[in-house]
Amino acid sequence: MADDNSTAARRRGADQLKRWLDGYRTLPGAPDELMGLGGQPAEHWMGFLREIAGAASDDRFGMAARHIRDSGASYRIYGEEAERSWPLDPVPLILSQGEWDEISAGVIQRAELMEAVLRDLYGEGRLVGEGVLPAAVVTGSPDFLRAMRGVAPPAGRYLQVYAADLGRGPDGRWWVLEDKAQAPSGAGYALENRLVVSRAYPNLYTSLNVHRLAPFFDALRRGLAATAERDEPRICLLSPGPFSQTYFEQAHLARYLGFLLVEGDDLVARDGKVWVRTIAGLKRADVILRRVDSDFLDPLELNAASRLGVPGMLEAIRSGGVTVLNMPGAGVVESRALMGFSASLCRRLLGEELKLPNIATWWCGQPREQALVEAELEHMAVAPAFPGHAGPLAGPRLFADLAPGQKAELRARLADRPGDFVGQEVAQLSTMPVLRNGRLEPTPFVLRVFCAATPEGLRVMPGGFCRTSDGADVRAVFMGEGARTNDVWIVDDKPVERMTLIQTGEDVKVRRILGHLPSRAADNLFWLGRYLERTEATARMVRALCSSVMDSESALHGRGQTFEALRAILVDWGALKGDGGLAADAVRNSLQDASAWGSVINLVRSAKRTASGMRERLSADFWGLLVDLEADLAGGAGSIHNEAEALEQVENALRHLAGLSGLAQENMNRVAGWRFLDMGRRIERGANTCQFVRTLAHDEASIDDLDLLLDLNDSQITYRARYIIGLALNPVRDLVMLDPFNTRSVAFQVEALKEHIAVLPTLQEDGIAEAPSRILLPLAAELETEDASALFADNVQRYEETLFSLANAIADRFFLQGANAVPTVKLVGLA
Repeated sequence: MADDNSTAARRRGADQLKRWLDGYRTLPGAPDELMGLGGQPAEHWMGFLREIAGAASDDRFGMAARHIRDSGASYRIYGEEAERSWPLDPVPLILSQGEWDEISAGVIQRAELMEAVLRDLYGEGRLVGEGVLPAAVVTGSPDFLRAMRGVAPPAGRYLQVYAADLGRGPDGRWWVLEDKAQAPSGAGYALENRLVVSRAYPNLYTSLNVHRLAPFFDALRRGLAATAERDEPRICLLSPGPFSQTYFEQAHLARYLGFLLVEGDDLVARDGKVWVRTIAGLKRADVILRRVDSDFLDPLELNAASRLGVPGMLEAIRSGGVTVLNMPGAGVVESRALMGFSASLCRRLLGEELKLPNIATWWCGQPREQALVEAELEHMAVAPAFPGHAGPLAGPRLFADLAPGQKAELRARLADRPGDFVGQEVAQLSTMPVLRNGRLEPTPFVLRVFCAATPEGLRVMPGGFCRTSDGADVRAVFMGEGARTNDVWIVDDKPVERMTLIQTGEDVKVRRILGHLPSRAADNLFWLGRYLERTEATARMVRALCSSVMDSESALHGRGQTFEALRAILVDWGALKGDGGLAADAVRNSLQDASAWGSVINLVRSAKRTASGMRERLSADFWGLLVDLEADLAGGAGSIHNEAEALEQVENALRHLAGLSGLAQENMNRVAGWRFLDMGRRIERGANTCQFVRTLAHDEASIDDLDLLLDLNDSQITYRARYIIGLALNPVRDLVMLDPFNTRSVAFQVEALKEHIAVLPTLQEDGIAEAPSRILLPLAAELETEDASALFADNVQRYEETLFSLANAIADRFFLQGANAVPTVKLVGLA
């Protein structure tokens, strides 16, 4: 029977493959990766297609693709606030080893050429001086930084990472469409693509001898470390921040490589070096891999409006106190104006012909080239010669496709400032197969290939970042933004050596340290803890509100003063507006009203927004639970028609919150990051409990008040196990305020905070307690000696205010941010 099933499965797979191939129609005039120039399927594609045709590939890929959502893989379109889920196609681009060897050689040559050009432009300047390059090709680019002339790169190289966008032309040769030297992005997305696709096809990935990416990233990491003066350097990845278009990729890459993800406000330039602001003072940054454009790196010498860089960064580079890669100013070689000179530059500087020619480009700053472009304008693509000089163009555009008014404007600008534009040949790109609606279809693509300087020389990633178009237009001019992305497989005809990143030998020192947590990360973790705790407390109040509305008796939680006290807290916390309306409306609004800043859904979104700024420090499980929680609440908006449905949703939210709490307690290392997350929760929980006690445990409190207080404090079981008698005021007060054994009491939170503060680093070496300890220790002593019968409202309110003062003191001491931030005490530990 098993053999029959296997035979039937193979037959179904063969039939599916035949349908795919029979229905596959290549686009006119465009070469195709599957069919090749001969029109027959390439064998290295057939092995993959046979496998996925014989399996439930959609289901299998769907399971793996859920990893994209759970990990938060995303990107952002410029100008949009919301992120978009990463659009990965299940079919990879597959290239043979022989073809890849040719591509690698061409990309390495191109990287060497760009390095040589930069060395001349920022050094002797012979290319311009001897007329090989027109001066305007260099000085016309906003990426040419005069401030870096004569500054030798501290690491000896201008380009640590280079990337080239490639497309295959009609003759079967690969062409360079664009050079990426400023701060090439996409390597982290290539890594994420591989993680997802290898989950979908684990056996096939091995059987086809697909080259692995880990050796390249290991070499990249070693190459960056080799540029530093110290043996164990601190390597940072400088990000523009969470609103960057590729922030997820930056966080993913930093986490994978073990780099410190920093923003401009995390750094300070002082004494010719760059330092990271941490909770333990300033710590030296040895190497900075930047994702911030050069012009924004230093507001003192470059763009004064920049909030992304570090004042004094260029001076630190000039003094050799920090290695910044790629070197500021490297983006000058990205200009399209330079592409028209690439072949001659290669012969001049390397003594070789280009192995990978770029798409034919004519810079209009030269009279002969300008005349050629104007004569052939209707058949050409026109593009900005330099970034920022686009005029009516946001990128390459076919002149024939422009509206009459745009054509007239472009002709006028071309006549007035011809040097701002280039003309480019309209080339037909090759296509690759993708799966759409169960069919195999050809689509145009662009391949980004990465090259890195390593201790062993230049090395090319055996794969890349592939973008495919949703449309069928194969003209290279339209490939500026890919609609989807694909993994890239380089398949060998022999088994690929498996590599591990595990280091051996005695040269790796064992460490057990608290960790130098950046101040911004500590701030975010602290507020994440506070948001999550406030969300849980609000959800518990909504659950109590549901119970009180649903109960048929008039007793439980009252519907009277107790109910109104609960509603008053929700109004005070911003979960309800005004009186909140009818009871059923109050339940629904507290949970789902997006216009109420304190509603459960808004608190969850605040937590998610805070967490998104430090994804490199949160596990995929933690992020996935947070995403699920928001999705459940947002998906349920408008679906709550009665209290029972509301209760079900709030119970589900509390289960998600319990899961997040469990992950934080059991899956996070007990280092500084966890402590700030936990401190945020403890302060918020203690302050919330104080407000509950003031509202519900006053001298005239009813049984309903005390019962609700125990519910909100999650202490019902503890109380009933300890006291056989019914509810009494002083025992309830003691349990929720003073009992050091009750994990929900204020005293327990304060003791936990004492432990955290005692372990965290101090900035003063005189033995005098810092501000957080001076606030916390008297509070702990008072709670330890307090008597429940003396817990008057004034006392409880003072404890609540003290906890908020503690939160401010922690912020003043540890969260030092901003270029002009001044610590309250002298910073020490500049190591």
